[in-house]
Amino acid sequence: MFSFLSFIMNLFKLLIFATSALLASACGPGRGPMRRRGPRKILPLIYKQHDPNFSERSLAASGLPDGSISREDNLFRHLVPNYNPDIIFKDEEGTGADRIMTQRCKEKLNTLAISVMNQWPGVRLRVTEGWDEENHHARDSLHYEGRAVDITTSDRDRSKYGLLASLAVEAGFDWVYYESRSHVHASCRAESAHPSKNSGCFTAESKVLTESGKTKNMSNVVLGDKIQSVDSSGNIVYSEVLMFMDREPSEHRKFITLTTEDGSVLTLTSTHLVHTGAPDCNDISCFVPSYAGNVQKGQKLMVSTDGLHPQVVVQVEVTSHTGVYAPLTTMGNLVVDGVLASCYAVIDSQSIAHAAFAPVRWWYNIKHNTQYLLRTFSFTNSAANAVPRTSTVVPPPNGIHWYPDFLYNLARYVLPSHLVW
Repeated sequence: MFSFLSFIMNLFKLLIFATSALLASACGPGRGPMRRRGPRKILPLIYKQHDPNFSERSLAASGLPDGSISREDNLFRHLVPNYNPDIIFKDEEGTGADRIMTQRCKEKLNTLAISVMNQWPGVRLRVTEGWDEENHHARDSLHYEGRAVDITTSDRDRSKYGLLASLAVEAGFDWVYYESRSHVHASCRAESAHPSKNSGCFTAESKVLTESGKTKNMSNVVLGDKIQSVDSSGNIVYSEVLMFMDREPSEHRKFITLTTEDGSVLTLTSTHLVHTGAPDCNDISCFVPSYAGNVQKGQKLMVSTDGLHPQVVVQVEVTSHTGVYAPLTTMGNLVVDGVLASCYAVIDSQSIAHAAFAPVRWWYNIKHNTQYLLRTFSFTNSAANAVPRTSTVVPPPNGIHWYPDFLYNLARYVLPSHLVW
């Protein structure tokens, strides 16, 4: 029996190795399955066009604002000055504020500066607005966080601005808007919103209901617990916790807090999937998983109160908490603080994510069945079996589990970009 178990483990490792080898070969020269494409023609953005075609605050673009940063804030030390000589900073305030930005914004801006010089020899990139400390922009503007810049070319030739906007997209800015005849607006996601730093999780204080009827904080959930979930028919069941995809008790992150009309409150990271319905949706069949950061007032969540009932979202806010937890259940979903949510994040498809974790479910089925057979066919004498056994509950390991980390890196190569955060 142990040899069979070892064979299954080796087979699973071989599958992962073969997949990794395939990806590695595809990255090199030659006619591999993921051959690099040749250069493509860059088309200029038209006036008032933005890329991507979402609002700036959506997860598909630069994301939600984290809050204004002043020189006295602790977060100010995370901003960096940009002294790139290939960039002209207008700095009309005379404070150097236009040079201050996040590291991500600085990297994208420096990349764009090179593209501008290559596209128009003798012309440099010009920044007219960067970090704003004087409240000159609209409320919740990303300029207040050093995540946005307004740009032109040094010759101020407005006929170039459409192509300048396209070059900004190519440089990696997360949202670019040909906002005005006099400038192009470009912005970036927050440093904390990068997938490597912000997988989908719940807070330490988030609560789940176990099969025994006991309510547990997420920080106290252990492997093997059976917690409230929903099956494919929409029935409430209790599903076993197989693993923690991420578990960081001391990690401090931004969360989205969703409040429904009945007072239910769900708190989770912006890239976590939560089952949502349109305002006219009143049945679970029309609910679809979507990023928590994209949920808006008026949409509906599925709340568990003597069965599942849709409730309208009346408030969406950004909060901060310490401790992040992402349990995986057999069903691929769970009821947290009375609200139905997915176990998955970062990949914008519940079905793809659930299928990708099928090997984990197979492995645990094989493991449980093997343990059952070993107990059944054990030759231990009956007297020894009659002695009560004590078991120690071992807390799950902290950090991101290697398997979801592997899947995310794989997904960036094999899935369309609109499905991967």
